[in-house]
Amino acid sequence: MRAYEYTHIVGFEETNLVGNVYYANHVRWQGRCREMFLRDYAPEILDELRHGLALVTVRVSCEYFNELFALDKVVIRMTIGDITQSRVTMLFEYVRPELQGETLIARGEQQIACMHKADTGMLPAKIPDALSAALNLYLDD
Repeated sequence: MRAYEYTHIVGFEETNLVGNVYYANHVRWQGRCREMFLRDYAPEILDELRHGLALVTVRVSCEYFNELFALDKVVIRMTIGDITQSRVTMLFEYVRPELQGETLIARGEQQIACMHKADTGMLPAKIPDALSAALNLYLDD
């Protein structure tokens, strides 16, 4: 299974008073991974976002297994769980690389809806072709 990978180094500002990563950062990293995927595989979408397309997050979750600390390296792997006419479900796995393999830190999920801004509000929109082609490269079969 092919996964898009985003590597992040934990900053001190991402930790709490105890010294471990504050849980909300994992969700923020899902968003960053998603943005970097768009930059790398569907940059055409940026123009569509300027002209009314909206990628609206409708659901997000994260299940935590191990802690991360300041200056830890974490790799966020994204695969695509499901694609419908206007929605995409992304699956995330967070791992810490180590000398003897890697440690699973967390798993997450996020669903976005493609919407179009109209005078009457937001309306569902078909997933743009460029985005659909990029997503299909990472579909979790």
